[in-house]
Amino acid sequence: MANTSSRTLRLLSLLQTHRYWPGSELADRLGVSVRTLRRDVDRLRELGYPVEAHRGVDGGYQLAPGAALPPLLVDDEEAVALAVGLRLAAQGAIAGIEESSVRALTKVVQVMPPRLRNRIEALRAATLPTVWGAGPTVDAGTLTTVAQACRDEERLRFTYTARAGEASERHVEPHRLVPLGRRWYLVAYDLTRHDWRSFRLDRLSDPRGTRDRFRPRELPAEDAAAFVRAGIDTLTTQHSVEIIVHAPVETVRKRLGWWATVEPLDPERCRLRMSVDSMDWPVFALGATGADFEVVHPPELSDRLREWGTRFLRSTGAAGT
Repeated sequence: MANTSSRTLRLLSLLQTHRYWPGSELADRLGVSVRTLRRDVDRLRELGYPVEAHRGVDGGYQLAPGAALPPLLVDDEEAVALAVGLRLAAQGAIAGIEESSVRALTKVVQVMPPRLRNRIEALRAATLPTVWGAGPTVDAGTLTTVAQACRDEERLRFTYTARAGEASERHVEPHRLVPLGRRWYLVAYDLTRHDWRSFRLDRLSDPRGTRDRFRPRELPAEDAAAFVRAGIDTLTTQHSVEIIVHAPVETVRKRLGWWATVEPLDPERCRLRMSVDSMDWPVFALGATGADFEVVHPPELSDRLREWGTRFLRSTGAAGT
C-alpha cells in the first residue's frame, strides 16, 4: 500500500480527472478501505480542497469549486499540453486573456523540470503558427460558459446573430467546441429547429446554463470538426481559386491544413483549390507555402498579388527598379 502522503496525492489526481467518483470505485483505485478513503478525503479538506461527499447507496465524492483556487496536480503530459495551450492563447485568439496567459505560462514553465521544458521548446520550434491575420475574437467568458455546458451535458440558452444581422434566442444541447482556422464554432442540437447546427462563437452572446441535463444524441457526422467543415463548404462564396504550387503535396497540406484542397500533379508540384470570400486569404496562404506558384484562376487573385507585391517592394525602396 502506498504511504499516506503519496496516496493523498493520488486521490487528488483522481478527483481532478472526473466530475464524480463512486466511493467504492475510488477506494478500489487506491487499494484502501472505504473508511481509509474517508480519512484521506478529510486530509484534502484540511489542505483547502473542497471535496463534496454524497451519501447513500450510490454515494461518492467530487471536487467542488471553492473560494480560492487550490494547487492543481498534473502529470507530465498534462503539463506539456497546458504550456502549449497557454502559448497559443497568448497569441490573442480569445479576447481579454492574452496577458493572463503570459503570466500563467511563466509560472508553469518556471517550475517545470528541464526534460519537460525541452519538450515544450521542441514543440514550439516544430510547429508552424496558423494565425493568418486579424479575425473575429471570442469573449473568454462566453467560451468558458459554453465549454462547461458541453462538459456537463447541460442545455444552454443564448442570443445568436445570423450573418444578415437578425438576432434570435436559441435553446440547444451543446455537443462540442471546434476551433477551425480563425474562428470558434459550437456544434449543438437546436431544440427549437429540431436539427443539428453549428454556431460561430463571435456571433453568440449572453450564454446561460439552464441546469437541465440531457442524454447526448448521435451526431450525423464523423466528428464535430467534420460537421463544421461540411457546413462551411455549403455556404455561398464569391471566389473559387485554383493554383499550381511548385512544392510536394505533403508540404503544402501540412502548411495549409483544412483550408484548401491539395492534389498531387507530380513529385514536385501540386494543384491547390480554395473557396474564399476575400482574395486576401489566398495571398496569406500562398506566402505560407514558401514556394513558387502559378495562378490558374481567377484573374482577381493575380491583381491582388500584384497589389501586395508593389506595396512590399515600395516598403523596401525597391519599387520601380
